[in-house]
Amino acid sequence: MIEDIENIELKYLTIHDYQELKSAMIEAYSSMPDSYWKEEHIKALIDKFPEGQVVLKVNNQLAGCALSIRLENSAYTDHHTYKEITGNYTFNTHNKEGDMLYGIDVFIKSEFRGLRLGRRLYDYRKELCERLNLRGIAFGGRIPNFHNYSKEIGPKEYIEKVKRKEIHDQVLSFQIANDFHPEKVLKGYLEGDDASNEYAVLLKWDNIYFEKKTIKAASQKKIIRLGLIQWQMRPYKDFEELMQQAEYFIDAVSGYRSDFALFPEFFNAPLMAENNHLSESEAIRELSNFTEEIVKRFSELAISYNINVITGSMPEMKNDLLYNVGYLCRRDGSIERYEKLHVTPDESKVWGMQGGSSLQTFDTDCGKIGILICYDSEFPELSRLLADEGMEILFVPFLTDTQNGYSRVRHCAQARAIENECYVAIAGSVGNLPKVHNMDIQYAQSAVFTPCDFSFPSNGIKAEATPNTEMILIADVDLDLLRELNQFGSVKNLRDRRKDLFELKRTKS
Repeated sequence: MIEDIENIELKYLTIHDYQELKSAMIEAYSSMPDSYWKEEHIKALIDKFPEGQVVLKVNNQLAGCALSIRLENSAYTDHHTYKEITGNYTFNTHNKEGDMLYGIDVFIKSEFRGLRLGRRLYDYRKELCERLNLRGIAFGGRIPNFHNYSKEIGPKEYIEKVKRKEIHDQVLSFQIANDFHPEKVLKGYLEGDDASNEYAVLLKWDNIYFEKKTIKAASQKKIIRLGLIQWQMRPYKDFEELMQQAEYFIDAVSGYRSDFALFPEFFNAPLMAENNHLSESEAIRELSNFTEEIVKRFSELAISYNINVITGSMPEMKNDLLYNVGYLCRRDGSIERYEKLHVTPDESKVWGMQGGSSLQTFDTDCGKIGILICYDSEFPELSRLLADEGMEILFVPFLTDTQNGYSRVRHCAQARAIENECYVAIAGSVGNLPKVHNMDIQYAQSAVFTPCDFSFPSNGIKAEATPNTEMILIADVDLDLLRELNQFGSVKNLRDRRKDLFELKRTKS
């Protein structure tokens, strides 16, 4: 057969194809007499929704067909029959503003089976969904092999056995292999479908590119530019000089039209030099007095430079307790706070610092993000909770003194990118502070990490800075690639978790 094929064409169905279509349907549904569409039915479908009706022609001979209508998402979720969903075969249920594509029919003539032509029809439907910005595809799928098992098992168990490949169903097995997932059993779906005992499976495919319509003028970006600041620890004569350096870096990354500026953990530590005569715990509490003004300045810079600023972290006193905190200063002027949940043994012992209790994702004009401060990135539960809430980019401001400390942060950050199917950006400080106790040396190599799959760098490294050198790192990340990975990746870490064996949940919101 293959060697005889000269051309395969996917074309819109026209009324001139009807006689050939009728003959093909009679042959395809030989077990269901008179189960072909009348000419007025086909004409109605073409008039209402021409883009939804396509045929495949092999050597100019009709080999297969796919028919569909548009519905509102809520129209098919309850139990329904084929007759009801088609408006008693009038297709008056078609809604030109509907956000779901509902499959009415798809078939391949027997002589052309085995050429994967059915996949071409399903791929067209998926592409149509993406082009029309629809939520996805739904339809009632026949289970024509069920009658051979119906005396021993029910339809639910039958579907499970097909999914486990213990039973092959020529229709359902093919649909599952083409990324459609069973939602529910439909009893009495198609009158006269004795092979399926009139049962069907509601199958669905989700369009990962679907975007809800909005009345806002702005649209959410897909390509996000990250600006990472590898900060040089150096003496500053006063607070104003430190903020002048911070503005310099924000100006630099915004000049490259970055969407985010990420500062390291404790980037303001040089200001402790003037209190070096105090104990370490007293000096860092004095440093916390600058935090409120720093956040105010960063918010002003975020607005004036049109960039979202992640302030790294700073010490902050709250109810007489010392915390390690940072702020997300959005370019729209809004501000949100995040905390370091796991303080290091050194932070606890030397400074008397407390671990925070707030973990959350943040909505931005560039998607949903998470922020974990340094040591928190080494606890996989935190980022997994954020991933479950839809996090797409994880930011990790860090401070490490030695290369082995840095390696812990780096390798854990790479693991978080793989297991949570997200991007991870880390930014640290370099240089020395000889006049600040407990902050003498720094080691860093800022970087942006990705999952490891075909659409990403094979080593999972999008970009990385030069080690121990003051610089900025600019990198673009594509959020659509994450959505494709979630659906079509070589492995699916988020979806393949054995939730029947374990679960991860918050004990405190």
